[in-house]
Amino acid sequence: MKAARTSMTVSLLALAVCASPLAVAQDAGWYGGFNLGQSRATIDDARITRGLLQSGYTTTSINDDDRDFGYKVFGGYQINKYWAFEAGYFNMGRFGFTAETLPAGTLTGRLKLQGAFLDAVGTLPITDKFSVFGRIGVNHSWTRDSFSGTGAVNVLDPHPRTNDTNYKFGVGLQYAFTPSLSMRAEAERYRMNDAVGNKGDVDLFSVGLLYRFGVKPAPVAYTPPPQPAAAPAPPPPPEPVAPPPPRKVTFSADSLFTFDKSIVRPEGKQELDAFAADVKNTDYDTITVIGYTDRLGPHAYNQALSTRRAEAVKDYLVTSAGLPAEKIEARGDDGSDPVTKPGECTGNKATKQLIACLQPDRRVEVEVHGTK
Repeated sequence: MKAARTSMTVSLLALAVCASPLAVAQDAGWYGGFNLGQSRATIDDARITRGLLQSGYTTTSINDDDRDFGYKVFGGYQINKYWAFEAGYFNMGRFGFTAETLPAGTLTGRLKLQGAFLDAVGTLPITDKFSVFGRIGVNHSWTRDSFSGTGAVNVLDPHPRTNDTNYKFGVGLQYAFTPSLSMRAEAERYRMNDAVGNKGDVDLFSVGLLYRFGVKPAPVAYTPPPQPAAAPAPPPPPEPVAPPPPRKVTFSADSLFTFDKSIVRPEGKQELDAFAADVKNTDYDTITVIGYTDRLGPHAYNQALSTRRAEAVKDYLVTSAGLPAEKIEARGDDGSDPVTKPGECTGNKATKQLIACLQPDRRVEVEVHGTK
C-alpha cells in the first residue's frame, strides 16, 4: 500500500566551469541522454493504520523504506533554442513498509514504480554555457505491489497492480561542456497511482548527461592579412600644465607666541616641526610666511610685530627644522586682512572679550608654492 505525497525540494548540483568559450547548442536537432539520482516518497502511515484497524488489527509500529535509486533514459527533439520535446523511460525503484500489529503479526508492503513520459521542455539561456529549464508533461506508470503478512495478519490480495496516466513537472540547470555534450541537474515530481486506490507524488532528484546529434562546429571566419599601415601622424604638442595652487597652512599666533610677543613658544615649535617634516617629503619651489595681527593698536606697531613674528617663524624653519633659507620669504601684515567677519567683533577698546573675539585674526600663514 503506497501513498507518495512528499513536498518537492529543489536540489541543484554545483557544476564546474570550463575556461574555453563554448556556446550552448541552439540549433534544431535530435538528442538523447540519461539521468541518475535519488527517488523519494512518503509512506501514508495513517492510511495503513486505518486499513489495519478496519480489519481488526491495532498498529504498534511502522518502519518505512521511502527512498531508493532512480533513473531515466530519454530522447528529444530541439525545435529552437527555447523549446524541445522529450520522451523516455523512468524507474523510481522500490519503496515499502513493515507494520507491527496486535494481535501479534506483521504486514509488509513493497511497491515498484516505472513507466514512460512525454514532456514539453522550455529553456532559458543565462550565459553561453549555462541555462535553466522547466518541463511539464504526462507520465504513464506501471505500478506493481506486493503484500505479505505473518502471524495473525492475513493478506487477501497479495499482488495488486495498475497502469495509470498522470501529470509530471520539473525544473533544472544545464551546462554545456561542448556544443554536443551537456550536463543536467534536475528536480522532478511524478504523480502516481499506488494500485490500491490512492494517488500521490514521487520526486526524482538527479544529474545526467545529454548528447546532441549532428552538431556542426561553427565556421571560422576568414581574416585577411593585415595591410601595411600608414605612418602615424606626429602627436600634438602637450597642453601646458597650469601650476598647482599653493598649499596654505594657518597657525594660530596665540599657539606660536605669547600675546604681543614674537618669540616662538615650545608648543609652537612642535607645530612647526610637524609642518617642516611634512614639507621635507615634497618637491616645492618657495615658501611664503605671512604674519598677521588683529586691528587693535597703532598701524606701525602692528606692522612691526607681524613682521617680527613672520621672521621668527622663518628663522625657526631654517635653523631648527633645516629648511633652506633661500626658498623662504617672510613679511608682515598690520591687520588689514582679518579672518573675522565685519560686525562680528565690535568695539575698539582692548577688553578681554574683544581680544578673545579677534583671536582668529592673529595668525601666521605659510604658503608652499610649486609643489610637484
